[in-house]
Amino acid sequence: MSMADGVKRPRLPVIDIARGVAIVAMAIYHLCWDLAFYRFIAVDVGFDPGWVVFARTILFAFMFLVGVGLVLGHGDGMRWRSFWRRWIFVVGGSALITLGTWFAFPDSFVYFGVLHAIALTSLLALPFLFTPIWLTGLVALVVIGLHFVYADPLFNEKAFSWIGFWVVPPPTNDLVPVFPWFGVVLLGVIAMRLVRGSALEARMAAMRPGNPVARVLGWMGRWSLVIYLVHQPVLLAVIMPLSMAMGTQEASREIDFLNSCQASCEATGTTAALCASYCQCGLEGVERDDLWEPVFTGLVSAEDQAKLDANNRQCSALIYPDLEPPAVSSPAPESTPSP
Repeated sequence: MSMADGVKRPRLPVIDIARGVAIVAMAIYHLCWDLAFYRFIAVDVGFDPGWVVFARTILFAFMFLVGVGLVLGHGDGMRWRSFWRRWIFVVGGSALITLGTWFAFPDSFVYFGVLHAIALTSLLALPFLFTPIWLTGLVALVVIGLHFVYADPLFNEKAFSWIGFWVVPPPTNDLVPVFPWFGVVLLGVIAMRLVRGSALEARMAAMRPGNPVARVLGWMGRWSLVIYLVHQPVLLAVIMPLSMAMGTQEASREIDFLNSCQASCEATGTTAALCASYCQCGLEGVERDDLWEPVFTGLVSAEDQAKLDANNRQCSALIYPDLEPPAVSSPAPESTPSP
């Protein structure tokens, strides 16, 4: 890798526009996730197949463009000052996300999300800016392919989950493991290296945004990292107070709890009327003991479980005063989806 702090090719506006489109799509996804989380819309954004495909497509675009950007910035030789300046910004942003989500969602904070992955894979990809393209392609194939053929419960643990290969991912609002996403970065490297110096690159360089939408998207693409960092706090600053004022989350979670409890209770052969009494008792216990978070996330401590068991016995005695039936568990509704 040669020093090339003085070498800089013209920017390709079409790449900035592509980044802008990706960041707009990300903002739309997070807006819908927030609206679903605070019960403004009845959509399971985290688990609905269509939304999952949408989220994976956005992530693919982001990681692919990381590889493209590395070649554009350093394909003629490493511009180290520029690289480290941007890399430190990404690392700082990822640290802010970890810190912010630690306070907001302590049981599912982001410890290796998109920015963490971009920081690490940017370093890992540097040698492949200069290796033979066939070798870069082979490594990309292996990194992506291993994800589909190998898994081990060891990687379910947070300490190893950032690598990939987990069977069940640990609870977190965002997890972008090295396998397979480093392979997607390498695909971006390969694509841009093939374009580099070709007639296609000249045509791409000649493209200039000719309408306001394209110019705005290009501007957003140039500032995509900053927008990524600020868009969620801005969205939550609007949605959270609205939710609190309208009581959307509280009302919806109570309905979800009662519906799920009723279905689980009736499945044991208990009558609908008795189940309604049982579930209303369970709801009162959850509210009294402030157990909403463990009920909805499934992350139940020993102390929380003791409270739930005591509440279950109390509510069971309410509908079976003369004998103690087999315990009917207080079911949790489906977990709230993650972004």
